[in-house]
Amino acid sequence: MVFRCITYTEMNFKLAYQKNPCFRNRYINPRYLHEYLEGKYAENLTELGRSYRGKPIYKQTWGSGGIKILAWSQMHGNESNSTHAMLDLLETLEQYPELAYGISENIQLDFVWMLNPDGAEKWTRRNALGIDLNRDFLRESSIEFPLLKSLAQKGGYRYAFNLHEQRTIFSTDGEHPATLSFLAPSADKERIVTETRKVSMAIIVDVYEKVRDILPNCLAKYSDEFYPTSTGDNFMRMGLPTILFEGGHYPDDYRRFFTRKYYTIALYYALKSVIDLNGTVKGWERYAEIPENKAIHQDVIYRNVKLNTNFECVIDIAVQYREEISEGDKEISFIPIVVEVGDCSEKKGWKEIDCTGKYFKSEFKFPKLDAPQNFEIV
Repeated sequence: MVFRCITYTEMNFKLAYQKNPCFRNRYINPRYLHEYLEGKYAENLTELGRSYRGKPIYKQTWGSGGIKILAWSQMHGNESNSTHAMLDLLETLEQYPELAYGISENIQLDFVWMLNPDGAEKWTRRNALGIDLNRDFLRESSIEFPLLKSLAQKGGYRYAFNLHEQRTIFSTDGEHPATLSFLAPSADKERIVTETRKVSMAIIVDVYEKVRDILPNCLAKYSDEFYPTSTGDNFMRMGLPTILFEGGHYPDDYRRFFTRKYYTIALYYALKSVIDLNGTVKGWERYAEIPENKAIHQDVIYRNVKLNTNFECVIDIAVQYREEISEGDKEISFIPIVVEVGDCSEKKGWKEIDCTGKYFKSEFKFPKLDAPQNFEIV
């Protein structure tokens, strides 16, 4: 009997995937991240500038090839999975360097870590001045976004990876969560499929086909509505093929441990797709076949809740978790917020509770809308 040695290059990246052990929580403290990067990757690290509150914003270069890719994480401070994906990608490639063969020789990935460190520290979408960095392309009102814009304009990049997260409300088909979604942004309000968009679409199709077998029914594309002030849309207008990544919900995974794994896998295959396609638009037409996000879910829906009124009042109550970080905490908390009261028959809950024959217990007669959950079902 002959036994064949299987090399790492023949391994499925899913099997090789390694989580960075230094970053176990969904929340990433900017100071801790910066200390880690300065200690481990100092020779490949460049400080682009400082945030409004004086935190460094670093660019790390990985690979030495001629295909230059610009990627960035956490321009929205409460979207840490993009930072996790890069941390986990580097961890996996360090443990299994054979998986980087053919990639690091062909590409140069310039990764901007945590573009919005002030927002990341407070776990807020916007920066310390309340500016959405992803809507600051034209005004350049922030101190942080112009650092990325200047890099994109002067760096000679052939591709851009715009890394984000999306809310738990999105589904692919009304049953499965949109754990990963992608987008080739529009460059105009007519959503014309330009040659630049075709390049992005082809990469997304290639990644979709490589990942869908390990994440069935949980891959989607984001709406291509044109946003005239946003980053991806304007990079497309510049002629820079841009791919938007969105990490979303996975069943019973609010800390997004599984999501970060699949995010990392998709990022790895996106790098391979860039090389394999080499600027061609092969397969771009199949982009239309990828299901689009459907915003039809809430985190929890209580069905058939009978209120303590002097008349017959049976309602549904939809609850969505609000994510918060408290001073001194190392992980975010999830606060249940009442987001809808009444007939929620057109919505679905990732968790549904039938309250028929049960008792609505609260110091109030009614659940308070847009406030923390003030009731129990007993």
